[in-house]
Amino acid sequence: MNDIKRAISCFRKGFSCSQAIFSTFSERYGLDRDIALRIASAFGGGIARNGKTCGAVTGAFMVLGLKYGNMKITNNKKKEKTYDLVNAFIDKFKAFHGTITCKKLINCDISTLEGRNLALEKNVFIDICPKLVQNSAEILEQML
Repeated sequence: MNDIKRAISCFRKGFSCSQAIFSTFSERYGLDRDIALRIASAFGGGIARNGKTCGAVTGAFMVLGLKYGNMKITNNKKKEKTYDLVNAFIDKFKAFHGTITCKKLINCDISTLEGRNLALEKNVFIDICPKLVQNSAEILEQML
């Protein structure tokens, strides 16, 4: 199974979008899957269900940082490269979906109980979110 399918499978098993992306791709760079799942756990639902940046997107940002990010304050070239790659990712994701904002992508406010129930009624987590995870994984695969 390739990493795109693994990320979708991870999401469908019940992990958040951010966890699905980050835990799948971070293994390439030596990060333990369980640690990756814990790190990414706060970013699902547009950062703790706040509907901000989509978790599939923030998960990808973390992977890009893991691969390309700087570890020394003086290494501005790596920092700039990472920022450039994140911005390129945003452009590609927006080209498909028009936004990186969770609330707009799923057309629900899951920060409220009513919004979460509406998302469940509309099968958002079955019909929409797996496609966002897939697209994020596809873009990430191209960039890595």
